[in-house]
Amino acid sequence: MIDLIETIYEAAFVPERWNSVLQNASGLSNSASAQVFFFSDHGPPRGTTLDNLRPLFDEFIKGDFWKFCDSVQKMCGLQPASFVRVDDFLSPEEIEQDRARIMLRQFGIGAHLCTAIPMPTGELATFVFQKWIRDGGFAQGEVDRLDALRPHLARASLVAGRLRMERAAAATSALDLLGLPAAVLSANGRVMATNPHLDRLDAAFLPVAYGGLAIADRDANRLFQLAVTGMSRTDNAVGSIPIPGIGGEAPFVVHLLPLRRSAHDIFGNADILVMATPIKSSALVPSASLLNALFDLTPAEARLAADLAAGLTLAETAARSGITVKSARTYLERVFQKTGTHQQSQLVAMLKTLQPLAPPLSR
Repeated sequence: MIDLIETIYEAAFVPERWNSVLQNASGLSNSASAQVFFFSDHGPPRGTTLDNLRPLFDEFIKGDFWKFCDSVQKMCGLQPASFVRVDDFLSPEEIEQDRARIMLRQFGIGAHLCTAIPMPTGELATFVFQKWIRDGGFAQGEVDRLDALRPHLARASLVAGRLRMERAAAATSALDLLGLPAAVLSANGRVMATNPHLDRLDAAFLPVAYGGLAIADRDANRLFQLAVTGMSRTDNAVGSIPIPGIGGEAPFVVHLLPLRRSAHDIFGNADILVMATPIKSSALVPSASLLNALFDLTPAEARLAADLAAGLTLAETAARSGITVKSARTYLERVFQKTGTHQQSQLVAMLKTLQPLAPPLSR
């Protein structure tokens, strides 16, 4: 599993490695094939597939074909925050008549798994795995193994989406191509390169002794330094850290990704990518979906956080979700850990800077 995770982060910068990611993940889930797609408001989807479905993939992303597939539209609308069995959300008639499924059945493909990862850039990354018809459906253990990879797939997708699946040839060009404030660090936290976008955030990102980097906000910097230290221990620590508005800048989220294998070479032997992500909603990716993508919240944790931001009490959101107040407190503690907050009022204040996040209230 560790080897596959490192390949996932390598694929973020080396598109040729996505095939290996999909192949190995297919092996974990006993899948026949797999694809990754990037959907947006403008133009056809991008992505890649295992070679055994390449002809169908090329047909699918051509023109507007994908817009007339019920299964695709259903998953884009649902945006599942974990891997789900697609057939659970389609009627037998929809499965029978879906244009994509008709083509796939001719190749012997049956059951589908899918997850969707809303990108702060407004794109929607989706990962799809399929079974041969003869092999039936996906067992729960196979679903769980893919869910364990999802946080890593999410961060790698963000980078791959920004680079538009194109290979970057050097550290400076890669950072510029990201179009986001970014820096690369050595294993001990020393800054090796930054791009102009990050240089302009000099009120939020501060140089420190021995060529290091710090964040002006104390709580955010504590999480940032812990994440940098964790990666230097090669335990694949990753982090998504909320940064409040500093020096007149709008709040944003900092992501840390390990640079492994070929990605390590692309970035001049750097070990860590630091990337600041602004929040951008779109018609395809409602901003309410970003809680999961930005902070690795589970669906239950994201619902609780969104309800609190909408003004519900902890007891009210527990009742709305059909759980006990004790369970809601457990979820809240996990949300605190993942967002770097310590109190409910602090969490709500932080989430309100990311508005519109809250769902409409329905009681």
